[in-house]
Amino acid sequence: MKSINHIAIIMDGNGRWAKAQGKIRTAGHLVGAENVRTIAIAANRLGVKHLTLYAFSTENWQRSQEEVSYIMKLPAIFFKKYMKEFIDRGFRMEIIGELEQLPKSTKEVLLEAEEESKQNKGLHLSICMNYGGQSETVIAAKRYAKALQENPKLELTMDNFHEFLLTKNLPPVDLMIRTGGEERISNYLPWQLAYAELMFVQESWPEFSEEVLKNCIEKYKHRNRRFGGVKE
Repeated sequence: MKSINHIAIIMDGNGRWAKAQGKIRTAGHLVGAENVRTIAIAANRLGVKHLTLYAFSTENWQRSQEEVSYIMKLPAIFFKKYMKEFIDRGFRMEIIGELEQLPKSTKEVLLEAEEESKQNKGLHLSICMNYGGQSETVIAAKRYAKALQENPKLELTMDNFHEFLLTKNLPPVDLMIRTGGEERISNYLPWQLAYAELMFVQESWPEFSEEVLKNCIEKYKHRNRRFGGVKE
C-alpha cells in the first residue's frame, strides 16, 4: 500500500450547506473554518505530511462585499482560538497567495501564524489565501525574468520552474479532493496537480469528516499511478 505525502483540498460548499440549514452563507464559512482544525488533526493522525487548503481564490473577490468582509475576519477568529493548539501539535503553517491584496489586519494575522510556527516539524499546513493558479504562473514567469537579468545563463527547465512558484516549498500533490459535489479544479494548483489523483465528494466542506477523508485515502491507495508510463 502506497503512502500519501501531500493532500490538497478545495473546501467547497460552505454557503450552500448554510442555505440548506436555513442559515446565511457566512454561517457556513464559520463552521467550515472550525472544520479546518478537525481535518488537520485527522490528516496528521493518518500520516499525511502536507495538507494544502484552498481558502480564498483570486476570483472570490467577485462575491458580495458582506461575504468577502466576513471571510477576511475569519483568520483572526480561527488563529486566536486554535494557534496555541497547532503549535503544541507541531503544525507548521504556510500562507500561499498574493497577500499584498488582502486587508492589512488579515495579512498580519496570517503572517504571524506562519512566523510563530516556522520552527515546527510536524504537519505542514498550507492555506491558500487570495491564490489563483494562472496568476501564480504569471508571477513565476516574472520571477524568472528577474532572475535571468541577474544571471543571463540561467536556463528555465521542468526541474527548476517550481522554484519560481508561490508553492516552491511544497512537493507535488498526490491527492486532490474537492468537496461539495462540483467536479473541476477551479484554478487550483494546476502545476502541482499535473499527476495528482483527483476525487470529488458530495459532502460539503462543513460535512467533510475524518471518516470521509479516510475513505478518500483508502481509494487513493488502490489507484494505479503510472505517471505516463505503463505498469503491468
